[in-house]
Amino acid sequence: MAETTSPRLAVVEVTGSRPDRPAYHAKVQVLNGTVVAAAEQGGWAVTRLAAADMTIATLLTATADADAIVILGGEDITPRFYGGVSGYPEETLHFPVADDGQLALVRRALDRGTPLLGICRGLQIINVALGGSIVQHIDEGIHRNVDVPIDRILREHTVELLEGTVLADSLGGAFAAVQSAHHQSVDRLGAGLLAAAVAPDGLIEAVEHEFAPITGVQWHPEAPDAPADQLPLLLRSLERQLAAIEAAGRIAA
Repeated sequence: MAETTSPRLAVVEVTGSRPDRPAYHAKVQVLNGTVVAAAEQGGWAVTRLAAADMTIATLLTATADADAIVILGGEDITPRFYGGVSGYPEETLHFPVADDGQLALVRRALDRGTPLLGICRGLQIINVALGGSIVQHIDEGIHRNVDVPIDRILREHTVELLEGTVLADSLGGAFAAVQSAHHQSVDRLGAGLLAAAVAPDGLIEAVEHEFAPITGVQWHPEAPDAPADQLPLLLRSLERQLAAIEAAGRIAA
């Protein structure tokens, strides 16, 4: 009997170190660690990488054999990558090396047909990689708590999962309760991207590619208070997409 091997998942965060912002870094590490743990529990062999801490070439080499990719949350994307300018409200630090590397990952995933999931910033990376733009600061509303410690920034709201999308099929319903903490959002959609979920205020809360296995969610399915099955279901969707690609390859061969 042939030996089975675990599918390989590259989990790519922004940076492995934020010595100037320990509270923020600690929060991000909890979220990112949850993704790694859920993936390992789901049977993936996980490689965790920090895009700011290596060259673009090294990141691409390190992920070359990945069967699927998850791009995690973090700081705002450097405005020049989407034709924006600095100086907008609540602008964060930028990590242009991480931006460049993650944008390259999305473009290669599209070329190769590699399943890819973007979470929060990861959705915005997908959009910018494919030529989309970003609303640099949204009005205060349902998408985060303001003027609170970082541990309380996540806010619950609902999203409508648009009919006929892969995301709606993956999460199994027309609506989902989500945890979000973003101050930016999708503006112009990138080439080939479709809205997959919208918030009550009309903001795009998820995207997916019209034919490639690429999905982005603006919320945090890995948050402690998110529905317990939400992240596993999204990871299972990556696995189904991978299985479909492998089956198509066997048929073609």
